Amino acid sequence: MITLSLAEIAEVVGGRMHDIPDASAEVTGPVVRDSREAGPGSLFVAFVGERADGHDFAAQVVEAGAVAVLGSRPVGVPAIVVDDVQAALGALARHVVRRLGTTLVALTGSAGKTSTKDLIAQVLRRKAPTVFTPGSMNNEVGLPLTALTATDETKFLVLEMGARGIGHIRYLCELTPPRIGAVLNVGSAHIGEFGGREQIAQAKGELVEALPPAEQGGAAILNADDPLVRAMASRTKAKVILFGESDEADVRAENVRLTDTGQPSFSLHTPSGASDVTMRLYGEHHVSNALAAAAVAHELGMSADEIATALSEAGSLSRWRMEVTERPDGVTVVNDAYNANPESTKAALRALVAMGKGRRTWAVLGKMAELGDEALAEHDAVGRLAVRLNVSKLVAVGGREAQWLQLGAYNEGSWGEESVHVSDAQAAVDLLRSELRPGDVVLVKASRSVGLESVATALLETGAEGEVAAR
Repeated sequence: MITLSLAEIAEVVGGRMHDIPDASAEVTGPVVRDSREAGPGSLFVAFVGERADGHDFAAQVVEAGAVAVLGSRPVGVPAIVVDDVQAALGALARHVVRRLGTTLVALTGSAGKTSTKDLIAQVLRRKAPTVFTPGSMNNEVGLPLTALTATDETKFLVLEMGARGIGHIRYLCELTPPRIGAVLNVGSAHIGEFGGREQIAQAKGELVEALPPAEQGGAAILNADDPLVRAMASRTKAKVILFGESDEADVRAENVRLTDTGQPSFSLHTPSGASDVTMRLYGEHHVSNALAAAAVAHELGMSADEIATALSEAGSLSRWRMEVTERPDGVTVVNDAYNANPESTKAALRALVAMGKGRRTWAVLGKMAELGDEALAEHDAVGRLAVRLNVSKLVAVGGREAQWLQLGAYNEGSWGEESVHVSDAQAAVDLLRSELRPGDVVLVKASRSVGLESVATALLETGAEGEVAAR
């Protein structure tokens, strides 16, 4: 964060200073909400949560070097007290971003946000210092905390924006106003909360509505292959750049194919030239993610060759997203268990099949949450797709949604032993331990609440003797 005195911070957030002997004392370190991350020069933000009250750690963080606490009540150590801690954090982020004048890139979408954000960051940091959202910290707390890690040296700030309803992205854009905004897709994720894809599109499109007009440098990066996203061009005064495989896309992919190991390769075409890309990531769905990143980079002045080189060398920066690890005995575990929706699950199944050519493939799948009235149809469709793709065995894990997965597979192909339903993660581990053979490929995927990453972890910890080699 840029250096600010406690007096300046109090003024920005409209707070009252308590137990502060020197108002000119400066915050020079990070702004943190986890007491374990507090250190010399930091500012600790005290939230009251369901399990813990941050104010209870006030003395501990000051002892660790924090200059003060930003909280909702006096705590006996230097503190700036406000009525609403979350609003104060947002106000501080907005002030810092405006002071810095950095180029802010924001992105949203139903699927692929985190992977695309990681790609954008890896491409842009070849050009200049770049700060970006760690993991999926894309909400009203995570986004300002990320923005506050920017410094005077930061040229690009890349922020992922999530939404649980209408108005959420509009609010995030008020905290950290973007100059460039990318909308990746409109899918089924959170459809139970929104009520339909049109409502999701309405919420995601708030990003392009917040962009400055073209004459002020605003640019909307839109997926030409998604009709609901493409239609957002009418909702912005910013310059519109289309990406996709459509002939009408400004930044497009041609000759898309998968390598023998399931990694996408394509010819990247931009208005400034063309260049070949072979990615280190797994699955054809990353082509669209890469094109969005390429469109952002092109708008910021990078050449096709520079972009293609960066995309070809980019890796996965976030855990449990198509995280591919090969055991010493030749079993490949694909841990994609961070989250799941119909679009990402179908893409993961296709990647599994591409990776597993000539090998047995296992799809260990669980519930896809927040689908509302679409839950039965979507789980059934995923089960049926597993059959159509000729996945060797489907292991459906959990309650009724998993039963729908298994039933969809059975009804599509009259499967017998090719699909099985188990009650929980441990039952899946026990089954896999007994039946896996060297050379098999195992995909593990479900919504975060299911916790199926424990299956992947167990398989890697106990799969074979010797060290596990991550790829």
